[in-house]
Amino acid sequence: MRTDRRPGPTTRARVVEWRGDSRTEHEDRLATEEPLELRLAWPGHPPQHFVVTMRTPGHDFELAAGLAHGEGLVVGSRPLVSVAYCTDTTLAPDQEFNVVTLMLTDPPPVTPAVRSTTMSGACGVCGRESLDAVAALGGRRLPDHPQLDRDVVATLPDRLREQQHIFSRTGGLHGAGLFSADGTAVVVREDIGRHNATDKVIGHQLLAGASAEGLVLAVSGRIGYEIVQKAVLAGVVAVVAVGAPSSLAVELARDFGLTVAGWVRGDRMVLHANPDRITG
Repeated sequence: MRTDRRPGPTTRARVVEWRGDSRTEHEDRLATEEPLELRLAWPGHPPQHFVVTMRTPGHDFELAAGLAHGEGLVVGSRPLVSVAYCTDTTLAPDQEFNVVTLMLTDPPPVTPAVRSTTMSGACGVCGRESLDAVAALGGRRLPDHPQLDRDVVATLPDRLREQQHIFSRTGGLHGAGLFSADGTAVVVREDIGRHNATDKVIGHQLLAGASAEGLVLAVSGRIGYEIVQKAVLAGVVAVVAVGAPSSLAVELARDFGLTVAGWVRGDRMVLHANPDRITG
């Protein structure tokens, strides 16, 4: 099996970093995020698409087997004949290691519920298809305004944390908040998953007949592809977090003009995408 194009767990990226009033540009390492398509097959049944999940490349076969087991599709002591990457010769180079086929010994005990995704269910998904899918869903390049003051951006994780009241009592929830350019909280929500918390604040705007356009999204934890996708589709101009973004999140943000600020802690922030929006 060729491994020259196999994606690694980290990706190089150029960033702008602020520490106090010191600004530097340097190379950084991001956790790689790529889609993985899982296909199921069993005797007499050709491989069929089951799900696309975002993951960090590495131990893909274990991920595929574990995901199928968690869905009740793989049970017993001899559930699998093989786990392999798709060998479709029509695959593009950046798709070769993003599709895994699980060959089961018998039909699964439950009918696989094919999960719809924003990406193609065909054999061959890649990061580029994930980015193109956002445009197909109505995502458009964001305007250069409003400009954001660096000192205000630096306060957003703390402003978010101040309104995470359930987290204060349980320590078990993520938070997401929409803020105006001057740092005023528009809405903050909590959930066991940061993606759900993000959906809640965007949904709040929709149900209120208001827009998220021009606002800043602050999230707890890291910034993954799905967070950036939701932000772009909502018209949010920047995503801010105390953690780091993934490689695909940064690529998507750069494509659509979204500013991504990671590692926002104290006097430090690392701007991974569209840094010129932040001034000061």
